[in-house]
Amino acid sequence: MDRVATLSFREARLSVLERVRAGRRTPPVVETDLASAAGRVLAADIPADRDYPPLARSIRDGFAVRAIDLPGTLRIAGEVRAGSRYEGAVGPGEAVEIMTGAPVPPGADAVVMIEYATREDGRVRIDRAAEPHQFIVARASEARAGETLLRAGTRLDYSAIAVAAAVGRSVLPVYALPRVAIIATGDEIVDVSAVPLDFQVRNSNVYSLAAQVRRAGGLPEPLPVAPDEIHATRTLVERGLDTDLLLLSGGVSAGKYDLVERALADAGAEFFFDRVLIQPGQPLVFGSARGTFFFGLPGNPASTMLTFEVFARAAVELAGGQEESVLPMPLARLTEEFHHKVGLTRFLPARLAPDGAEVTPVPWHGSGDMPALARANAYLVADAERAAWARGDLIPVLAK
Repeated sequence: MDRVATLSFREARLSVLERVRAGRRTPPVVETDLASAAGRVLAADIPADRDYPPLARSIRDGFAVRAIDLPGTLRIAGEVRAGSRYEGAVGPGEAVEIMTGAPVPPGADAVVMIEYATREDGRVRIDRAAEPHQFIVARASEARAGETLLRAGTRLDYSAIAVAAAVGRSVLPVYALPRVAIIATGDEIVDVSAVPLDFQVRNSNVYSLAAQVRRAGGLPEPLPVAPDEIHATRTLVERGLDTDLLLLSGGVSAGKYDLVERALADAGAEFFFDRVLIQPGQPLVFGSARGTFFFGLPGNPASTMLTFEVFARAAVELAGGQEESVLPMPLARLTEEFHHKVGLTRFLPARLAPDGAEVTPVPWHGSGDMPALARANAYLVADAERAAWARGDLIPVLAK
């Protein structure tokens, strides 16, 4: 087949996002109970069932007062706790003791913190002025009845689960998990339980990819290893194209037995790019065949894992109905100087400090060095146009 585009990291990422978003199929909708909904993608908007809060409420322990009465000494007319309602109203010269979360009594327009109040025989002395509305959350200030609180396409994290519970949704409509076929290629690959010869490797890529697919919200479907034979590779590619996304590891370089692109071309594939200016992971293939997107990932383990994270993960998320896919790369300070050769964006194993402020490169021996990658908790991201960073310089990092 003819060679296709070679793209920069940012160009390739944008290509994946734009093409998958434009060409994806709407997943089927299923229902799940709230306890099982975390991590799923919401398939319908969730509105507020009432005003939030339904009444003005206090955000401090203290006294509900009329701001116009302060400073001064006020009669304590009663108290109100969270989960109850004060039946009267706060009149001139009166105060009602109030707890955090309790509804503000009618007539009161401010709450004074208990630390600034002194009790004296059924009265309270407050020596400072109060601003109207201080320490009060107004009715419907968080949301009005009918307002959309969660939008379709949102992946449900713990805060979204809390919102769904608060509005009484014990069952939620979510998109079905996208099926992701995974094929490792190469005669050198043997089963994990086998004792490999010195020229063989165990099939680690299928397991790492399956874990990454699950984390991205997909349903991994590992297929048998494709040997270095075109008919067998073509047959497995045909099976993989019956799913929502196809991942292949290995067989995408220019060698005599790198057969993945031939098999995909035989299936009528359109190739959007087949090389990206990154390291590890340059020989990365992305395209579509018969309505299914596919990635030909490099076979070296670090390359496979990295290219999934920065490219294929987005495809899994979008194919599952997620509205957007982001790749956060915050800045951290290097604990030592760092150099690289310009021309490629490099993603290199690193240890990010617990507070995320500093990052230290992890020594490694190339894209087959799985132990080094296991010791890392992040990648430092070296810009293709910059050759050197001093100790203390800021550099982007990508969490594992």
